[in-house]
Amino acid sequence: MRNVNKRILVSLLCVFSFVQVYAQTTFDVKKHYDKKEVNIEMRDGIKLHTTIYSPKDKSQEYPIIMQRTPYSSLPYGEDNFRRRIGPNEQLMKEGNIIVYQDVRGRWMSEGVYDNMRAYIPNKKGNEIDEASDTYDTIEWLINNVENTNKKVGVWGISYPGFYASYALLSEHPALKAASPQAPIGDFYFDDFHHNGAFLLSYWRASYLFGAMKDEPKDKPWYKLPKVNTEDQYQFFMEHMPLSKLDVHDDGQNVFWNQIKEHPNYDEFWQKRGLIQHLEKVDIKPAVMTVGGLFDAEDLYGPFNTYKAIEKNNDNFNMLVFGPWSHGDWARKSKRQVIGNIHFGDDLSEEYQNNYETVFFNHFLKSDSETINLAEAHVFNTGTKEWNDFQFWPPKNVSKKSLYLGGDQKLTSQKNKESKVKFVSDPKKPVPYTEDIKFGFTPRKFMTDDQRFAARRPDVLVFETEVFDEDFTISGEVLADLKVATTGTAADWIVKIVDVFPSETENTDDVQGHLKLSNYHMMVRSEVFRGRYRDGFNEPKAFKPNKKESVKITLQDINHTFKKGHKLQIQVQSSFFPYIDMNPQTYVDNIFEAKKEDFKKQTHTIFGDSKIIFDFAE
Repeated sequence: MRNVNKRILVSLLCVFSFVQVYAQTTFDVKKHYDKKEVNIEMRDGIKLHTTIYSPKDKSQEYPIIMQRTPYSSLPYGEDNFRRRIGPNEQLMKEGNIIVYQDVRGRWMSEGVYDNMRAYIPNKKGNEIDEASDTYDTIEWLINNVENTNKKVGVWGISYPGFYASYALLSEHPALKAASPQAPIGDFYFDDFHHNGAFLLSYWRASYLFGAMKDEPKDKPWYKLPKVNTEDQYQFFMEHMPLSKLDVHDDGQNVFWNQIKEHPNYDEFWQKRGLIQHLEKVDIKPAVMTVGGLFDAEDLYGPFNTYKAIEKNNDNFNMLVFGPWSHGDWARKSKRQVIGNIHFGDDLSEEYQNNYETVFFNHFLKSDSETINLAEAHVFNTGTKEWNDFQFWPPKNVSKKSLYLGGDQKLTSQKNKESKVKFVSDPKKPVPYTEDIKFGFTPRKFMTDDQRFAARRPDVLVFETEVFDEDFTISGEVLADLKVATTGTAADWIVKIVDVFPSETENTDDVQGHLKLSNYHMMVRSEVFRGRYRDGFNEPKAFKPNKKESVKITLQDINHTFKKGHKLQIQVQSSFFPYIDMNPQTYVDNIFEAKKEDFKKQTHTIFGDSKIIFDFAE
């Protein structure tokens, strides 16, 4: 493998959590496990490369814990072992049969790859999808692997998390437990899009998924575009409109072409969504969905995976959400820090030992009917402690609304007559971070200090008074905006911010140019492309200066604004280059917008705009 390909692969593995990172240990996988590589034939004749790690101790039977992945089951060769296998170190040391499989069309597996391959509910003959591939794989494993108790669990983070969710649709009776972790639920709301807006931060990643191959490969066959800069903001400013990005493309990036050709939530995206199917299938395996409250892209997937299963099934179904970014729960960092904020110590190891291991051992090894795990184990990012709930979202809450007042106050009183205006200029979009960098998936910005944004004239700020007692929001948040624009198109970004007291002392985790004194910590943010206010497959221009409603669902939070803090809402119309810049002139397809379509416009927020949330009494 050439050095450049090694660097690319290592970078991508780190970004998407393709491999698990454990603490240093003396455990020797090769000493305790045998490794075997097989090609398992699917019902249509395609063979999928599968790696099986089996304990050398044959005195007992073991369950199978499997991960299906598009990111490779490296290293290849039966004499080459992974340094760490399985969901976590404890499960590795205890002894389980650990299986990795390259999904159809990826790496050493045959077939044609399809991003978020559509589920076929009533397959006929040799029709295939990821559910049938999972079924056929499980069937082969329980009949051909020695020393198995014929109970199977699946797990995976990010894209492998999607395949873990998909496994539930296989309906194989041997599948007893599944842990989708940061699973993609729908590519129109996870990763590459948020509510119709394209995530520029993921543009380079499209080359990983869009390069096709026609035969098994044990080395990378894809190439990432060279950007020759560390300044992401400047790079994308120089590549507006989006069509300028095509100069880096040879036309062979299938996924990038699909993204450009389908800007709306049309049938192409709809049939690739997984959430709607989880509501309809009778799911019997136990499910533990895991996510990070500061996972930039995979919030929609895990929250909605849990909720969809909960809606129409009576299986064991639980949720764990911690103060993690993408994949942090699979690591063993002593201090859990996101950006400048320290949330606690040993949080990931606590989860691995007391939740992940307990979950898999109970449903794959135990005969006990009871398991001592809460329905929802969710970290409070304000008090910095775990909360257990019988339901998620919690039911012992009340709805509360705060209005965006004309005097930049968050108030319980609605004032239809008040309004606040700001000018949005495509030539000077609001940055999503102060940091100068060029990465794949943003992480630390999820808790970044928002003072740099609050002091811009194109960002509106609305605040409560200082709280004289703790104020907790647990569950869903809806921004119900009443807006107008002088243009015909606009994006709307809403941020929930915790404003710290001025006497807050620094920790060693804070960047050198910042102080926690009066720190504006972002708790949650979301973007909404205004053309989709009547439906994501019904784009519609704004009428200039006409008041309209735009409703933005922000992903769930569990956060206490402590006594002495303030709750702040920021509203803006650009978040660059996290998302692409809206030209603010309506065009049918923003990927085809021209330079002259990008125009400065004035946007208005009216005083009957409100934030609706679940308030914990």
